Amino acid sequence: MIKAVIGLGNPGKQYEDTRHNVGFMIADVVASLLKCNKKYIERCFSHIYVCEDHYLLIVKPQTFMNNSGVAVKNLLEDYDLKPDEILVVYDDLDLPLGTVRLRKKGSSGGHRGIQSIIESIKTDEFPRIKVGIGRPERKEQVVDYVLSPFKKEEKILLDKVISHTAQCILNVLKYGIDKSLNLCNKKIV
Repeated sequence: MIKAVIGLGNPGKQYEDTRHNVGFMIADVVASLLKCNKKYIERCFSHIYVCEDHYLLIVKPQTFMNNSGVAVKNLLEDYDLKPDEILVVYDDLDLPLGTVRLRKKGSSGGHRGIQSIIESIKTDEFPRIKVGIGRPERKEQVVDYVLSPFKKEEKILLDKVISHTAQCILNVLKYGIDKSLNLCNKKIV
């Protein structure tokens, strides 16, 4: 049973609408849908919504993406959670914008936030949702791309992706991962 949904991203206004903050965006939508109004700041180096009616935490680590493992490890220790009780949501360069993938476990795939979590909690066996953001055009550096906002023409699709991913998370919470794979793993158009 999932007890914490962890959206990855970077803290600060300057990163709010960037590709790397898709996890934060989705965490906020899920917290709103579940009417989680109690918010504790900076516990476990994170902003945490407590969803009392659902026995769920929604977490936005404030350690910056590449140090997400510090916050996740503290969260697991402070709340006595096991890795299979968390669901991590993050951006994925290797999937085109509009693609969402739910996985039970797996490698980092080169994502430094996920690598930080794997190294900190000493396992890759935790559920995750990868949200495609696509790759930059040839001339643009990856770091500049992930830290840039979505283009105007991408925002309509992004809104659909965020909505779909939030519904996917609600489905996982209600029915579990196995029963949610077919619903979640989609290419949104």
